[in-house]
Amino acid sequence: MTDFLLELRCEEIPARMQVKASEDLARLFTEELAKAGLKPESIDSFVTPRRLALIARNLPLETAAVSEEFKGPRTSAPAQALEGFLRKTGLTQDQLEDRDGIWFATVNKPGRATAEVLAEAVPTVVRAFPWPKSMRWGAASQTTESLRWVRPLQGIVAILGEELVDIEIEGIRSGYATLGHRFHHPGEITIGGAHDYAEKLRACHVIVSHQERQASIEAKAAEAAAAKGYAVIEDKGLVAENAGLTEWPVPLLGDFDPAFLEVPPEVIQLTLRINQKYFVLRDASGKLAPAFICTANIEAKDGGEAIIAGNRKVLAARLSDARFFWEQDRKTKLADHARKLERITFHEKLGTVADKVERVAKLARWLVEEGIVTADARPFVRVEHSRDTVSASDGLSTLRQGSGQASLETNGSLADLAEQAARLAKADLVTEMVGEFPELQGVMGGYYARAEGLPDAVADAIRDHYKPVGQGDDVPTAPVTVAVALADKLDTLRSFFGIDEKPTGSRDPFALRRAALGVIQIVTANNLRMAVAEGDLLDFFADRLKVQQREAGVRHDLIDAVFALGGENDLVRLLARVKALQSFVATDDGTNLLAGYKRAANILKKEEPASVRVERSRDTDSAADGSSTALGTNEGSSLPYTSEPAEADLIAALDTAEPRATAAVQAEDFEGAMAALATLRAPIDAFFDKVTVNDADPAKRAARLALLARVRDAVHAVADFSKIAG
Repeated sequence: MTDFLLELRCEEIPARMQVKASEDLARLFTEELAKAGLKPESIDSFVTPRRLALIARNLPLETAAVSEEFKGPRTSAPAQALEGFLRKTGLTQDQLEDRDGIWFATVNKPGRATAEVLAEAVPTVVRAFPWPKSMRWGAASQTTESLRWVRPLQGIVAILGEELVDIEIEGIRSGYATLGHRFHHPGEITIGGAHDYAEKLRACHVIVSHQERQASIEAKAAEAAAAKGYAVIEDKGLVAENAGLTEWPVPLLGDFDPAFLEVPPEVIQLTLRINQKYFVLRDASGKLAPAFICTANIEAKDGGEAIIAGNRKVLAARLSDARFFWEQDRKTKLADHARKLERITFHEKLGTVADKVERVAKLARWLVEEGIVTADARPFVRVEHSRDTVSASDGLSTLRQGSGQASLETNGSLADLAEQAARLAKADLVTEMVGEFPELQGVMGGYYARAEGLPDAVADAIRDHYKPVGQGDDVPTAPVTVAVALADKLDTLRSFFGIDEKPTGSRDPFALRRAALGVIQIVTANNLRMAVAEGDLLDFFADRLKVQQREAGVRHDLIDAVFALGGENDLVRLLARVKALQSFVATDDGTNLLAGYKRAANILKKEEPASVRVERSRDTDSAADGSSTALGTNEGSSLPYTSEPAEADLIAALDTAEPRATAAVQAEDFEGAMAALATLRAPIDAFFDKVTVNDADPAKRAARLALLARVRDAVHAVADFSKIAG
């Protein structure tokens, strides 16, 4: 058993591609060896800006001999079938075995030298490598058959134990030599094998482990910052990027003019991080510090002073530009910026961004005036509701928040603020700063609104109206922000669904899935009583709700069970029902009731079409006062026979449970509804144990099928249990 070292050296690999490339190399190499029956004990993979490498541990020196058996055609089959089988196996007819009239072939494959397998596997891996972007180079690039690689391939090291594996790819032949650090050790290094690869390169100022470079950057950056009383603002992505830009990382601390701190901190952070790949620092009070950490790729003789000075100069120019944008943008009011949105097309079928702003402003006001978003942020309490329907073009219907509606004066003020914020929310899209830093849309609008003296509620709404942009993002709770954020997302959804631009498969160019998740998060976090109209949009919300709730541990089949009832389109109420259902089905009562329900449903599915189909109105199941009806107790029953005790007990239990469950659902007391259903568990179990449903007497059979239908319908008042797994 021995180790195999492979290094593929090339020009600089983009930092963003390195980790995935390292994983792909290990995966493809393992898969290719497996085809020959080789399996390394483990694989260590490495990547730097100039090389991809791996070490396959404990490979045998040759593959094992294998024997494979193949089943062929019948001995009576046409000659052509036999000839094809012989070509496939490479055998002659006298080498086949006749087993009960069927030809069988045994093919013995001798073992192969591992070096021979590797010499074939490596070129295959290289040619099949899945780079996101690749290129051809040199004279060979004139043909499409030439090698494609992320950057020109320059060298190959392939050593099994201490023996060279002879590999040739596009005129590049494997050898023992590689190169060290571009500046500290530009000459060749002779590698003895896997055992000395990492240490020889380390001695030549190359750390081959991406993870080790990351750890080094984090530790040294923290040490440099602490020496000045600062702390590094955590940024794992930037650590990984700097590790992908260096082979010998050396973090260096520099500073910039504190006067630049008058620019919003988000601008400074983006300037440092995006433009310069610098780490951002904070002082002891938690505020942004006038300092940065850059990562050099060399150990400079002057301790890095010249490097810091050069970076300081470049950063000063960048920050000067940012300050200029900040000052220029504030010279124009947001309302004047907003007028320029008429020049920007939102979508060819939906008009300009100004048109969208107009729609969002009206919708934000409407959300407040209808009492969906109110000035007080108290938690929702269960109250009676009245349903209001907006015009079909709005695609929404709503539930008022009942008797707790805010005063007209407060609502009117809130509506004005919501409309004002909505009309200004997109204005920063035409500013110089957002043109330079698109990531700051909304954020800069909030700063400009505050600098202009607009109400804090308006500034906050402009800043946060894009939120939440992901599952882990903050969810707005301030009333004005909620109104604008919700209106913006709802307008996006109904507009694109209105022109039939819906997500398909993995394609979602207008981020409608994200918008729907944002609506769900805002509605549920703020207990907003708003319902989505029937149709494709409701189904779309159902799918997104499953995604959103899966991470919260809510089963998607329970969401299906509630949606399947139809008519349930209030997200807050729906989730309350789902969560009560999830708690219920986790109990013994819930589990057994589900089993009883499914048994009843299966009998009905099988028997109802073949006998008397039970057609009943919900109004005849139980009277409004809960008294017995057609299938009530014996005293009030019209049954043409005397019911059995278990049958009568189930009827009595339904007489009690049905009105209780219905009343609880209407009061949105879903736990109470589940508790009412739980009382049916024992009577249903006893009914199936003691009573024959498919009795020989047609009257009994029909009545008992009707009773099972009543059980099914009673359960369906809460959820469609047929959608529940288990």
